[in-house]
Amino acid sequence: MVEEQPAKPLRHGYTTGSCATAGAKAALLALIEQAPQTHVSIRIPIGETVEFALHSCTYTQLWGEAALIKDGGDDPDATHGAEIIVRVSFRAERGVGIDGGIGVGRVTKPGLPVEIGQAAINPVPRKMIRETVQEVLDRYEIEHGVDVLVSVPAGEEIAKKTLNGRLGIIGGISILGTRGIVVPFSTAAYKASVAQAIRVAVKCGCDHLVLSTGGRTEIFGISMYPELPEEAFIEMGDFVGFALLQAQRQGIRKITLVGMMGKFSKVAQGVMMVHSKSAAVDFEFLAQVAIEAEASDALVEEIRGANTASQVGDLMAKNGFLRYFERLCERCNLAGLEEVGGGFDHIETVIISMKAELLGKSAIYKQAEIGENKDV
Repeated sequence: MVEEQPAKPLRHGYTTGSCATAGAKAALLALIEQAPQTHVSIRIPIGETVEFALHSCTYTQLWGEAALIKDGGDDPDATHGAEIIVRVSFRAERGVGIDGGIGVGRVTKPGLPVEIGQAAINPVPRKMIRETVQEVLDRYEIEHGVDVLVSVPAGEEIAKKTLNGRLGIIGGISILGTRGIVVPFSTAAYKASVAQAIRVAVKCGCDHLVLSTGGRTEIFGISMYPELPEEAFIEMGDFVGFALLQAQRQGIRKITLVGMMGKFSKVAQGVMMVHSKSAAVDFEFLAQVAIEAEASDALVEEIRGANTASQVGDLMAKNGFLRYFERLCERCNLAGLEEVGGGFDHIETVIISMKAELLGKSAIYKQAEIGENKDV
């Protein structure tokens, strides 16, 4: 008998903000000492002192420049492996100027923690860079200030895999991080991006949000409501309950949910975190809904023996039971209203197939009693 080996602890990584701070310190040291650096230590917001190995470090009489490779640990995100380059140069006036170069996005919409027109370097990384650089200036008794320029050569391409474009951050990635480290398999970053996207939508005047579970469902939502501004379309991923609560708390009154059978079969049961590891598809529940839709006994048994929710959807669509999908949508609406205490004027659910074909939709309006549904 082979003994089970204990799971290895997950390795955390470091944020783009930490990498930029380390790069700024190394670049400044190279400029002051006129010598290349190989490693540099910084203090991150959680109170730890961390050493970073540099990918490269160069200098002239006018500037120092250091590059690091961003390591996301065992929870690699879109920026994992990205080269982050920081150039530091002296300036006559005191203080630390911070800006973004190539591959660092620029803010063009309200609702973000950085003002419109500024580089998308969030407040905590800005504070880290400023304080770390000032410590070095004080240590060497240098009275004039410096300019810090953060660049990410592949940033514009990496940003296509993020929500930046929707948030109005154009031209590259954001420099982020409130703790300094990336916690493996944490959902915090994605949830934060969803909450931020909702804030941007509210600031832009949206009162109707279309929340989708992924790219294909978002595209379908856009085709349904082409008149809505792009900020109204938000990929909530698996965080259905979180997105609904955030929307309700920020005053949104009209919601459209767009998803596929797998995730929305869970929402119909009141499961609001729909990742496959969080909740399995309940085929007995799907069979019960088929009974309510007056499916044959044979079809109900096929559903009980199905492998995926998508397979169930195909079975019901093939046999013409479109009422089945309407029933699921109705249940999703009721579950969504229950999650937020009935806090929307209008909630609508749309279920589509893997081929992005409409299977069913239904809506509930505030003037109707809970339980009275209007199919649309």
